[in-house]
Amino acid sequence: MNILVLNNGSSSVKYKLIDSDTKRVLAEGGVEKIGLPDSFIKFKTPDGKKETVVVSMPDHKEAIRQVFKVLTDPEKGVIRDLKEINAVGHRVVHGMEYFNKSVLITPEVIERVKECYPVAPLHNPANITGIEAILDLLPEVPQVAVFDTAFHQTMPAKAYMYALPYEDYEKFGIRRYGFHGTSHRYVSRRACEFLGLDYEKQRIITCHIGNGGSITAIRDGKSVDTSMGLTPTEGLMMGTRVGDVDPGALTYLMERRDIGYKELQKIINKESGVLGVSGISNDMRDIEAGIEAGNERAILAMDMYEYRILKYIGAYTAALGGADVIVFTGGVGENQTSTRENICKALEYLGVTFNAEANKVRGSEIEISGPDSKIRVVVIPTDEEMMIASDTAEIVGKL
Repeated sequence: MNILVLNNGSSSVKYKLIDSDTKRVLAEGGVEKIGLPDSFIKFKTPDGKKETVVVSMPDHKEAIRQVFKVLTDPEKGVIRDLKEINAVGHRVVHGMEYFNKSVLITPEVIERVKECYPVAPLHNPANITGIEAILDLLPEVPQVAVFDTAFHQTMPAKAYMYALPYEDYEKFGIRRYGFHGTSHRYVSRRACEFLGLDYEKQRIITCHIGNGGSITAIRDGKSVDTSMGLTPTEGLMMGTRVGDVDPGALTYLMERRDIGYKELQKIINKESGVLGVSGISNDMRDIEAGIEAGNERAILAMDMYEYRILKYIGAYTAALGGADVIVFTGGVGENQTSTRENICKALEYLGVTFNAEANKVRGSEIEISGPDSKIRVVVIPTDEEMMIASDTAEIVGKL
C-alpha cells in the first residue's frame, strides 16, 4: 500500500511516499515559503539526486498540487498516476482529550481538530489546510490523522493536571498534553526491538532532543509523564523556546516591557532558549563553534541545555521507580556525541557505564552503554513518517 505522509506547517509542506508493505521510502521532499514570491519545492529524484524548483505557490492546495506533479513526473517521478496513492496520513499536532489514537478522518474529526485551534494556533490550522487540500484534490482517497498528543493520553491525572483552579481544566481543557508522541512511541518500541527486550515490561526514558525537545517516561509501553505541557513551550530548554520558567517571571516581564500576550508569545517561542541565552544561534553547531572560541554565553547555553535534560532523566527515573532503557533521538540526540557523553557520565550514580568508542557514531542505531551498565542506553534515529504510514495502513486496511 502506497501511503503519502504529509506534515503541513504554516508556510511549508513536508512529504514522504512510503510503501507500507516493504517499509521503503519511494519519494520525499518538501515545499517552503508558501504564499511568498520565492516559494520552492525540493525533492529527491529516483537516482538520489536533490533538486529544487522555484514555483509560485500561493496556498497549501497549490503546494500539494506541485507535490503531485513531482510524484507523477515522467522523468523525476515515482508513480504514473495519482491513483497509485492508496491513502494519506497526516501529522496533526494537537488532539486535546478528543483523541487517544490515530483515526480515520471524517467531517466530525475535522471539526474536533478545529476545536483544538486555541491551544495550537500555529499548527492545527495548517494541519487542517492540508487535509482540506487533499479532500479537494483526491476526494476518494482515505485520510488518517496521527496526533502528536495521542500517545500521552495514558498519563495519570497526577501527571497531567496543573495546580490551577479545577474549573479552568473543566471549562478550557487547560492541562498537560505533551507532544512528539509519534516519535516517542516509535523510538521506544524500536529500542526494545533493537535490544531484544519485551516492550511491555520495560521502564523507558525517551529523550527527543533537538531544536525542539521533550522527554517521556514510559512504563510497560504506556506514557506516564512527559516534559511538554499544554503547549510545546514547557519542559526542556530548546532552540528558541523557553522551557520551564517561573510564571511570575513572565507576568513581571510583561509589566516591565509593557507588552501584551502576543509579544510574550513571541519571546517565549522564538526569542528564548539556546538562542536567547547565547545570543548567537539556535543551531547547536554554531553553539559548539562558539564554545571552541571560548564564548562564555555559548558555554552557559550548552550547560543549561544539558542540565535540563539531566534533571528530567533524574525525575523520570524516580517516577518510574528506576529505569531499564534510556533512548536518545532527535537532531541533537542522534548526532551530538558530546551531549550524549556528558549526560551518560553524569548518570554514573544510577549504574550507567559509557562506551566512548560506540558513541562516536552519528545518526545510527547503536548501544552506547557498557556491557556492565545497569541501564541500557541507546541511540535510535526517529522515523515519525514511518510510524504515521504504519498507522494509516492499519486503519485503512480495515475499511
